[in-house]
Amino acid sequence: MTNTIDNKKNLNTQPEQSTKPHFDLIIANATCLIANDLDAGPLSSSAVKKNYEIKKHQVDIGISHGKIAAIGSLSKNDCQEYFDAKGLHCLPGVIDSQVHFREPGMTQKEDLETGTRAALLGGVTAVFEMPNTIPATTNKELLLDKIKRAQGRAHTHFAFYAGASYDNIAELAELEKMQGCSGVKIFMGSSTGSLLVEDDDKLEQILRSGKRRVIVHSEDEYRLRERKHIATDSHDVRNHHIWRDTESALLSTKRLIKLCKKTSRPVHVLHISTADEMIFLREEKKHCNATVEVLPQHLTLFAPDCYERLGTLAQQNPPIREKHHLEALWRAVSDGTVDVLGSDHAPHTLEEKQKQYPQSPSGVPGVQTIIPIMLNHVHNGKLSLERLTELVCENPRHVFSVKQKGRIAVGMDADLTLVDLKKERVIENKWIASRCAWTPFDGMKVTGWPMAVILKGQVAMNNDQILTPHQGELVLHE
Repeated sequence: MTNTIDNKKNLNTQPEQSTKPHFDLIIANATCLIANDLDAGPLSSSAVKKNYEIKKHQVDIGISHGKIAAIGSLSKNDCQEYFDAKGLHCLPGVIDSQVHFREPGMTQKEDLETGTRAALLGGVTAVFEMPNTIPATTNKELLLDKIKRAQGRAHTHFAFYAGASYDNIAELAELEKMQGCSGVKIFMGSSTGSLLVEDDDKLEQILRSGKRRVIVHSEDEYRLRERKHIATDSHDVRNHHIWRDTESALLSTKRLIKLCKKTSRPVHVLHISTADEMIFLREEKKHCNATVEVLPQHLTLFAPDCYERLGTLAQQNPPIREKHHLEALWRAVSDGTVDVLGSDHAPHTLEEKQKQYPQSPSGVPGVQTIIPIMLNHVHNGKLSLERLTELVCENPRHVFSVKQKGRIAVGMDADLTLVDLKKERVIENKWIASRCAWTPFDGMKVTGWPMAVILKGQVAMNNDQILTPHQGELVLHE
Protein backbone atom coordinates (compact mmCIF):
# COMPACT_ATOMS: atom_id res chain seq x y z
CA MET A 1 0.00 0.00 0.00
CA THR A 2 1.32 3.44 -0.93
CA ASN A 3 0.03 6.28 1.18
CA THR A 4 0.05 9.70 -0.38
CA ILE A 5 1.21 13.09 0.80
CA ASP A 6 -0.15 15.94 -1.24
CA ASN A 7 -0.41 19.68 -1.29
CA LYS A 8 -4.14 19.95 -0.91
CA LYS A 9 -4.46 22.37 -3.81
CA ASN A 10 -3.37 19.55 -6.12
CA LEU A 11 -5.84 16.95 -4.86
CA ASN A 12 -8.74 16.06 -7.10
CA THR A 13 -10.68 15.18 -3.96
CA GLN A 14 -10.01 18.58 -2.40
CA PRO A 15 -12.79 19.58 0.03
CA GLU A 16 -14.43 22.88 -0.65
CA GLN A 17 -12.65 25.88 0.82
CA SER A 18 -14.09 26.98 4.12
CA THR A 19 -13.50 29.40 6.94
CA LYS A 20 -12.84 26.53 9.35
CA PRO A 21 -9.38 26.17 10.92
CA HIS A 22 -6.38 25.88 8.61
CA PHE A 23 -3.92 23.11 9.47
CA ASP A 24 -0.34 22.58 8.41
CA LEU A 25 -1.05 18.85 7.98
CA ILE A 26 -4.07 16.57 8.20
CA ILE A 27 -3.59 12.84 8.76
CA ALA A 28 -6.77 11.44 7.26
CA ASN A 29 -8.54 8.08 7.33
CA ALA A 30 -6.24 6.36 9.85
CA THR A 31 -7.37 4.17 12.72
CA CYS A 32 -5.88 6.02 15.70
CA LEU A 33 -4.82 4.54 19.04
CA ILE A 34 -6.14 7.04 21.58
CA ALA A 35 -6.16 6.92 25.38
CA ASN A 36 -9.32 7.96 27.19
CA ASP A 37 -9.73 9.00 30.84
CA LEU A 38 -6.95 11.51 30.30
CA ASP A 39 -4.63 12.48 33.11
CA ALA A 40 -5.16 15.76 34.91
CA GLY A 41 -2.16 17.75 36.01
CA PRO A 42 1.54 17.06 35.46
CA LEU A 43 3.10 13.65 35.08
CA SER A 44 4.95 12.12 37.98
CA SER A 45 7.54 9.38 38.37
CA SER A 46 5.14 7.21 40.32
CA ALA A 47 4.60 3.68 39.10
CA VAL A 48 2.38 3.33 36.06
CA LYS A 49 -1.26 3.01 37.08
CA LYS A 50 -3.85 1.78 34.63
CA ASN A 51 -6.03 4.89 34.88
CA TYR A 52 -6.62 4.99 31.15
CA GLU A 53 -7.83 2.77 28.36
CA ILE A 54 -6.48 2.83 24.83
CA LYS A 55 -9.06 2.38 22.10
CA LYS A 56 -9.11 2.50 18.32
CA HIS A 57 -10.91 5.47 16.73
CA GLN A 58 -11.47 6.21 13.05
CA VAL A 59 -10.62 9.92 13.13
CA ASP A 60 -8.51 12.52 11.37
CA ILE A 61 -5.69 14.42 13.10
CA GLY A 62 -5.14 18.10 12.39
CA ILE A 63 -1.64 19.44 13.07
CA SER A 64 -0.51 23.04 13.43
CA HIS A 65 2.88 24.44 14.47
CA GLY A 66 4.17 20.99 15.37
CA LYS A 67 1.31 20.24 17.76
CA ILE A 68 -1.86 18.18 17.52
CA ALA A 69 -4.50 20.87 17.07
CA ALA A 70 -7.67 18.84 16.46
CA ILE A 71 -8.95 15.26 16.41
CA GLY A 72 -12.17 14.33 14.65
CA SER A 73 -13.78 14.53 11.22
CA LEU A 74 -11.64 17.14 9.49
CA SER A 75 -12.31 16.52 5.79
CA LYS A 76 -13.90 19.94 5.32
CA ASN A 77 -10.95 21.80 6.79
CA ASP A 78 -8.22 23.48 4.79
CA CYS A 79 -4.62 22.33 5.15
CA GLN A 80 -1.17 22.83 3.70
CA GLU A 81 -0.50 19.10 3.35
CA TYR A 82 -2.80 16.10 3.34
CA PHE A 83 -1.67 12.56 4.22
CA ASP A 84 -4.13 9.87 3.21
CA ALA A 85 -3.51 7.12 5.78
CA LYS A 86 -6.30 4.83 4.65
CA GLY A 87 -5.59 1.27 5.79
CA LEU A 88 -3.03 2.36 8.39
CA HIS A 89 -3.11 2.50 12.17
CA CYS A 90 -1.75 5.64 13.82
CA LEU A 91 0.10 5.26 17.12
CA PRO A 92 1.54 8.03 19.26
CA GLY A 93 5.20 8.46 18.37
CA VAL A 94 7.06 5.37 19.56
CA ILE A 95 9.60 5.94 22.35
CA ASP A 96 12.56 3.54 22.57
CA SER A 97 13.82 4.12 26.09
CA GLN A 98 16.96 1.95 25.89
CA VAL A 99 19.50 2.43 23.10
CA HIS A 100 23.30 2.47 22.92
CA PHE A 101 24.54 4.68 20.09
CA ARG A 102 28.25 4.41 21.03
CA GLU A 103 29.17 8.07 20.52
CA PRO A 104 31.68 9.22 21.65
CA GLY A 105 34.46 6.66 21.66
CA MET A 106 33.09 3.68 19.71
CA THR A 107 31.79 5.21 16.51
CA GLN A 108 33.07 2.32 14.40
CA LYS A 109 29.98 0.53 15.76
CA GLU A 110 27.43 3.37 15.65
CA ASP A 111 26.98 7.09 16.14
CA LEU A 112 24.10 9.44 16.89
CA GLU A 113 23.36 10.07 13.20
CA THR A 114 23.32 6.43 12.07
CA GLY A 115 21.54 5.22 15.20
CA THR A 116 18.72 7.74 14.92
CA ARG A 117 18.51 7.10 11.16
CA ALA A 118 17.86 3.43 11.95
CA ALA A 119 15.34 4.45 14.60
CA LEU A 120 13.35 6.66 12.23
CA LEU A 121 13.25 4.00 9.50
CA GLY A 122 11.96 1.59 12.14
CA GLY A 123 9.07 3.85 13.16
CA VAL A 124 10.64 5.26 16.34
CA THR A 125 10.26 8.99 17.10
CA ALA A 126 12.29 9.37 20.32
CA VAL A 127 15.26 7.55 21.86
CA PHE A 128 16.87 7.61 25.31
CA GLU A 129 20.57 6.82 24.95
CA MET A 130 22.72 5.01 27.49
CA PRO A 131 25.84 6.40 29.24
CA ASN A 132 28.37 3.60 28.68
CA THR A 133 30.29 5.41 25.97
CA ILE A 134 33.98 6.43 26.06
CA PRO A 135 34.19 8.48 28.17
CA ALA A 136 31.13 7.43 30.14
CA THR A 137 28.47 10.12 30.57
CA THR A 138 29.03 10.83 34.26
CA ASN A 139 29.07 14.61 34.60
CA LYS A 140 27.39 17.78 33.35
CA GLU A 141 30.05 18.57 30.74
CA LEU A 142 29.87 15.12 29.15
CA LEU A 143 26.07 15.18 29.12
CA LEU A 144 26.08 18.60 27.45
CA ASP A 145 28.62 17.30 24.94
CA LYS A 146 26.27 14.49 23.92
CA ILE A 147 23.37 16.92 23.55
CA LYS A 148 25.53 19.16 21.36
CA ARG A 149 26.60 16.19 19.22
CA ALA A 150 22.97 15.23 18.61
CA GLN A 151 21.70 18.68 17.70
CA GLY A 152 21.40 19.09 13.95
CA ARG A 153 22.38 15.43 13.35
CA ALA A 154 19.71 13.33 15.05
CA HIS A 155 16.82 12.08 12.92
CA THR A 156 14.61 11.45 15.98
CA HIS A 157 14.09 13.22 19.29
CA PHE A 158 16.62 12.31 21.96
CA ALA A 159 17.62 12.36 25.61
CA PHE A 160 20.57 10.85 27.47
CA TYR A 161 21.05 8.93 30.71
CA ALA A 162 23.67 9.95 33.23
CA GLY A 163 25.77 7.02 34.40
CA ALA A 164 26.17 6.33 38.11
CA SER A 165 29.66 5.48 39.34
CA TYR A 166 31.55 5.39 42.61
CA ASP A 167 32.99 8.81 41.82
CA ASN A 168 29.93 10.91 40.96
CA ILE A 169 27.32 10.05 43.59
CA ALA A 170 27.36 13.61 44.94
CA GLU A 171 26.55 15.00 41.47
CA LEU A 172 23.66 12.72 40.53
CA ALA A 173 20.86 14.73 42.16
CA GLU A 174 21.78 17.74 40.02
CA LEU A 175 22.52 15.75 36.88
CA GLU A 176 19.06 14.21 36.81
CA LYS A 177 17.47 17.68 36.84
CA MET A 178 19.14 18.71 33.59
CA GLN A 179 16.82 18.98 30.59
CA GLY A 180 17.90 16.29 28.21
CA CYS A 181 18.70 13.85 31.02
CA SER A 182 16.34 10.88 30.81
CA GLY A 183 17.43 9.57 34.22
CA VAL A 184 20.30 7.94 36.11
CA LYS A 185 21.51 4.53 34.92
CA ILE A 186 23.14 1.94 37.19
CA PHE A 187 25.00 -1.19 36.04
CA MET A 188 24.87 -3.73 38.88
CA GLY A 189 26.53 -6.28 36.60
CA SER A 190 29.36 -5.65 34.16
CA SER A 191 28.51 -5.28 30.48
CA THR A 192 29.92 -3.15 27.63
CA GLY A 193 31.93 -0.27 29.11
CA SER A 194 33.42 0.58 32.50
CA LEU A 195 30.37 1.66 34.51
CA LEU A 196 29.72 -0.70 37.43
CA VAL A 197 28.25 -0.30 40.91
CA GLU A 198 28.13 -3.73 42.50
CA ASP A 199 27.86 -3.27 46.29
CA ASP A 200 24.74 -2.44 48.28
CA ASP A 201 26.25 0.39 50.32
CA LYS A 202 27.06 2.44 47.21
CA LEU A 203 23.78 1.46 45.58
CA GLU A 204 21.91 2.79 48.58
CA GLN A 205 23.87 6.05 48.43
CA ILE A 206 22.92 6.43 44.77
CA LEU A 207 19.26 5.71 45.46
CA ARG A 208 19.29 8.39 48.17
CA SER A 209 20.90 10.91 45.78
CA GLY A 210 17.95 12.21 43.82
CA LYS A 211 14.24 11.70 43.24
CA ARG A 212 13.63 10.61 39.65
CA ARG A 213 13.32 6.99 38.63
CA VAL A 214 16.67 5.15 38.48
CA ILE A 215 17.25 2.76 35.57
CA VAL A 216 19.08 -0.46 36.41
CA HIS A 217 20.90 -3.27 34.60
CA SER A 218 20.32 -6.02 37.16
CA GLU A 219 22.82 -8.89 37.25
CA ASP A 220 24.82 -9.89 40.33
CA GLU A 221 28.45 -9.04 39.62
CA TYR A 222 29.78 -11.21 42.47
CA ARG A 223 28.14 -14.33 41.02
CA LEU A 224 29.16 -13.42 37.48
CA ARG A 225 32.76 -13.18 38.60
CA GLU A 226 32.62 -16.53 40.40
CA ARG A 227 31.19 -18.25 37.34
CA LYS A 228 33.22 -16.56 34.58
CA HIS A 229 35.30 -19.72 34.21
CA ILE A 230 32.29 -21.43 32.58
CA ALA A 231 32.70 -19.07 29.65
CA THR A 232 36.49 -18.88 29.55
CA ASP A 233 37.00 -22.65 29.88
CA SER A 234 34.48 -23.60 27.22
CA HIS A 235 34.91 -20.82 24.63
CA ASP A 236 31.35 -21.80 23.62
CA VAL A 237 28.64 -19.13 23.31
CA ARG A 238 26.03 -21.80 24.04
CA ASN A 239 27.18 -21.46 27.66
CA HIS A 240 26.47 -17.72 27.78
CA HIS A 241 23.13 -18.17 29.57
CA ILE A 242 24.68 -20.80 31.81
CA TRP A 243 27.48 -18.47 32.95
CA ARG A 244 25.10 -15.51 33.42
CA ASP A 245 22.47 -17.79 34.89
CA THR A 246 18.98 -17.24 36.27
CA GLU A 247 20.28 -16.95 39.82
CA SER A 248 22.65 -14.13 38.81
CA ALA A 249 19.65 -12.12 37.62
CA LEU A 250 17.32 -12.99 40.49
CA LEU A 251 19.88 -12.28 43.24
CA SER A 252 20.54 -8.83 41.83
CA THR A 253 16.88 -7.95 41.34
CA LYS A 254 16.04 -9.02 44.90
CA ARG A 255 18.83 -6.81 46.23
CA LEU A 256 17.61 -3.90 44.14
CA ILE A 257 13.99 -4.19 45.25
CA LYS A 258 15.05 -4.41 48.89
CA LEU A 259 16.90 -1.11 48.49
CA CYS A 260 14.02 0.38 46.54
CA LYS A 261 11.75 -0.26 49.51
CA LYS A 262 14.34 0.96 52.03
CA THR A 263 14.96 4.26 50.24
CA SER A 264 11.50 4.75 48.64
CA ARG A 265 13.28 5.55 45.38
CA PRO A 266 11.50 4.65 42.13
CA VAL A 267 13.42 2.09 40.04
CA HIS A 268 13.05 0.78 36.50
CA VAL A 269 14.44 -2.74 36.07
CA LEU A 270 15.74 -3.24 32.55
CA HIS A 271 15.53 -6.24 30.19
CA ILE A 272 14.12 -8.85 32.57
CA SER A 273 14.95 -12.23 31.07
CA THR A 274 13.86 -14.87 33.61
CA ALA A 275 10.63 -16.48 34.75
CA ASP A 276 11.93 -16.29 38.33
CA GLU A 277 12.29 -12.51 38.27
CA MET A 278 8.85 -12.02 36.76
CA ILE A 279 7.22 -14.11 39.48
CA PHE A 280 9.11 -12.10 42.09
CA LEU A 281 8.39 -8.70 40.53
CA ARG A 282 4.71 -9.45 39.93
CA GLU A 283 4.25 -9.57 43.71
CA GLU A 284 6.81 -6.98 44.76
CA LYS A 285 5.39 -4.28 42.47
CA LYS A 286 2.40 -4.17 44.82
CA HIS A 287 4.67 -2.98 47.63
CA CYS A 288 7.22 -0.67 46.00
CA ASN A 289 7.63 1.80 43.18
CA ALA A 290 9.23 -0.42 40.55
CA THR A 291 8.59 -0.64 36.82
CA VAL A 292 9.69 -3.42 34.49
CA GLU A 293 11.11 -3.58 30.96
CA VAL A 294 11.30 -6.48 28.53
CA LEU A 295 12.99 -6.76 25.10
CA PRO A 296 11.76 -8.11 21.75
CA GLN A 297 14.80 -10.41 21.66
CA HIS A 298 13.75 -12.16 24.87
CA LEU A 299 10.17 -12.43 23.56
CA THR A 300 11.24 -13.89 20.20
CA LEU A 301 14.49 -15.87 20.46
CA PHE A 302 15.32 -18.73 22.81
CA ALA A 303 18.20 -21.03 23.77
CA PRO A 304 19.74 -23.25 22.61
CA ASP A 305 18.21 -22.59 19.18
CA CYS A 306 19.41 -18.97 18.89
CA TYR A 307 23.04 -19.84 19.73
CA GLU A 308 23.08 -22.80 17.34
CA ARG A 309 21.69 -20.66 14.48
CA LEU A 310 23.33 -17.32 15.19
CA GLY A 311 26.35 -18.02 17.36
CA THR A 312 27.70 -14.84 18.97
CA LEU A 313 25.19 -12.72 17.01
CA ALA A 314 22.71 -13.83 19.68
CA GLN A 315 25.05 -12.94 22.55
CA GLN A 316 23.74 -10.17 24.81
CA ASN A 317 23.44 -9.31 28.51
CA PRO A 318 21.35 -10.56 30.18
CA PRO A 319 21.33 -13.60 27.93
CA ILE A 320 18.60 -15.05 25.78
CA ARG A 321 17.38 -18.08 27.73
CA GLU A 322 15.40 -21.29 27.30
CA LYS A 323 11.88 -21.32 25.92
CA HIS A 324 10.12 -21.62 29.29
CA HIS A 325 11.58 -18.23 30.23
CA LEU A 326 10.27 -16.74 26.98
CA GLU A 327 6.82 -18.11 27.77
CA ALA A 328 6.94 -16.62 31.27
CA LEU A 329 7.88 -13.22 29.85
CA TRP A 330 4.81 -13.35 27.62
CA ARG A 331 2.64 -14.12 30.64
CA ALA A 332 4.12 -11.05 32.32
CA VAL A 333 3.28 -8.96 29.26
CA SER A 334 -0.29 -10.25 29.38
CA ASP A 335 -0.89 -9.76 33.11
CA GLY A 336 0.56 -6.24 33.30
CA THR A 337 3.79 -7.03 35.17
CA VAL A 338 5.71 -5.58 32.22
CA ASP A 339 5.42 -1.80 31.87
CA VAL A 340 7.78 -0.89 29.03
CA LEU A 341 9.24 -2.44 25.91
CA GLY A 342 12.70 -1.25 24.85
CA SER A 343 15.10 -2.47 22.18
CA ASP A 344 18.41 -2.37 24.09
CA HIS A 345 19.93 -1.51 20.71
CA ALA A 346 23.60 -2.37 21.33
CA PRO A 347 25.50 -2.70 18.04
CA HIS A 348 28.93 -4.22 17.47
CA THR A 349 30.70 -4.77 14.18
CA LEU A 350 30.61 -8.21 12.59
CA GLU A 351 34.40 -8.34 12.94
CA GLU A 352 34.09 -7.84 16.69
CA LYS A 353 31.32 -10.42 16.92
CA GLN A 354 33.49 -12.99 15.14
CA LYS A 355 36.01 -13.03 17.99
CA GLN A 356 36.21 -16.25 19.98
CA TYR A 357 33.70 -16.34 22.84
CA PRO A 358 33.82 -14.82 25.46
CA GLN A 359 36.11 -12.20 23.89
CA SER A 360 33.20 -11.51 21.54
CA PRO A 361 31.22 -8.51 22.85
CA SER A 362 27.64 -8.81 24.12
CA GLY A 363 24.89 -6.82 22.45
CA VAL A 364 22.70 -6.83 19.35
CA PRO A 365 21.13 -4.03 17.28
CA GLY A 366 17.37 -3.59 17.67
CA VAL A 367 16.07 -0.01 17.35
CA GLN A 368 15.09 -0.51 13.70
CA THR A 369 13.39 -3.87 14.25
CA ILE A 370 11.49 -3.30 17.52
CA ILE A 371 8.27 -2.30 15.76
CA PRO A 372 8.30 -4.88 12.90
CA ILE A 373 9.06 -7.68 15.38
CA MET A 374 6.34 -6.62 17.80
CA LEU A 375 3.77 -6.00 15.06
CA ASN A 376 4.42 -9.56 13.93
CA HIS A 377 3.62 -10.71 17.47
CA VAL A 378 0.41 -8.64 17.27
CA HIS A 379 -0.41 -10.44 14.02
CA ASN A 380 0.21 -13.80 15.71
CA GLY A 381 -2.09 -12.95 18.61
CA LYS A 382 0.55 -12.66 21.33
CA LEU A 383 -0.62 -9.16 22.29
CA SER A 384 -3.04 -6.52 21.03
CA LEU A 385 -2.07 -3.34 19.24
CA GLU A 386 -3.56 -1.46 22.19
CA ARG A 387 -1.22 -3.27 24.58
CA LEU A 388 1.77 -2.61 22.33
CA THR A 389 0.83 1.09 22.33
CA GLU A 390 0.92 1.07 26.12
CA LEU A 391 4.37 -0.52 26.17
CA VAL A 392 6.09 1.80 23.68
CA CYS A 393 4.12 5.05 24.00
CA GLU A 394 1.81 5.58 26.98
CA ASN A 395 3.82 3.87 29.71
CA PRO A 396 7.23 5.32 28.74
CA ARG A 397 5.78 8.83 29.06
CA HIS A 398 4.76 7.99 32.64
CA VAL A 399 7.88 6.08 33.67
CA PHE A 400 10.21 8.81 32.38
CA SER A 401 7.94 11.81 33.08
CA VAL A 402 7.94 12.94 29.45
CA LYS A 403 6.06 16.19 28.98
CA GLN A 404 4.53 16.28 25.53
CA LYS A 405 5.01 12.88 23.89
CA GLY A 406 3.59 9.37 23.88
CA ARG A 407 -0.11 10.20 23.48
CA ILE A 408 -2.51 11.33 20.77
CA ALA A 409 -4.29 14.31 22.32
CA VAL A 410 -4.87 17.94 21.48
CA GLY A 411 -1.88 20.01 22.61
CA MET A 412 0.62 17.12 22.51
CA ASP A 413 3.62 17.14 20.20
CA ALA A 414 2.69 15.94 16.72
CA ASP A 415 4.95 12.87 16.74
CA LEU A 416 3.14 9.87 15.25
CA THR A 417 3.98 6.36 14.02
CA LEU A 418 1.84 4.97 11.20
CA VAL A 419 1.86 1.20 10.71
CA ASP A 420 0.36 -1.29 8.27
CA LEU A 421 -0.80 -4.37 10.17
CA LYS A 422 -1.15 -6.39 6.96
CA LYS A 423 2.13 -5.52 5.27
CA GLU A 424 4.32 -8.58 4.74
CA ARG A 425 8.06 -8.03 4.61
CA VAL A 426 11.25 -9.92 5.17
CA ILE A 427 13.69 -8.25 7.56
CA GLU A 428 17.04 -8.13 5.79
CA ASN A 429 20.51 -6.91 6.68
CA LYS A 430 20.49 -4.64 3.63
CA TRP A 431 17.56 -2.67 5.17
CA ILE A 432 19.48 -2.01 8.39
CA ALA A 433 20.75 1.59 8.60
CA SER A 434 22.84 1.05 11.73
CA ARG A 435 26.56 1.29 11.07
CA CYS A 436 26.95 -2.33 12.16
CA ALA A 437 24.74 -3.31 9.16
CA TRP A 438 23.30 -6.54 10.59
CA THR A 439 20.39 -7.85 12.64
CA PRO A 440 19.82 -11.19 14.39
CA PHE A 441 16.43 -11.19 12.65
CA ASP A 442 17.89 -11.24 9.13
CA GLY A 443 15.66 -13.41 6.92
CA MET A 444 12.65 -13.34 9.26
CA LYS A 445 9.30 -12.86 7.53
CA VAL A 446 6.98 -10.56 9.44
CA THR A 447 3.45 -9.25 9.04
CA GLY A 448 3.18 -5.62 10.15
CA TRP A 449 5.47 -2.75 9.19
CA PRO A 450 6.15 0.91 10.08
CA MET A 451 5.06 2.86 7.00
CA ALA A 452 5.47 6.50 8.01
CA VAL A 453 6.62 8.74 10.83
CA ILE A 454 5.35 12.22 11.62
CA LEU A 455 7.93 14.25 13.54
CA LYS A 456 7.14 17.76 14.77
CA GLY A 457 4.14 17.81 12.45
CA GLN A 458 6.17 16.94 9.34
CA VAL A 459 6.28 13.69 7.41
CA ALA A 460 9.81 12.60 8.32
CA MET A 461 9.71 9.06 6.91
CA ASN A 462 7.40 7.46 4.36
CA ASN A 463 7.73 4.05 2.69
CA ASP A 464 11.36 3.49 3.81
CA GLN A 465 12.43 6.96 2.67
CA ILE A 466 13.59 9.72 5.02
CA LEU A 467 11.95 12.91 3.74
CA THR A 468 12.92 15.45 6.41
CA PRO A 469 16.26 14.43 7.93
CA HIS A 470 17.99 15.68 11.10
CA GLN A 471 14.79 17.05 12.71
CA GLY A 472 15.35 15.57 16.19
CA GLU A 473 15.06 17.77 19.25
CA LEU A 474 15.72 17.38 22.97
CA VAL A 475 13.02 15.44 24.85
CA LEU A 476 11.87 17.43 27.88
CA HIS A 477 10.67 15.95 31.17
CA GLU A 478 8.50 17.25 33.99
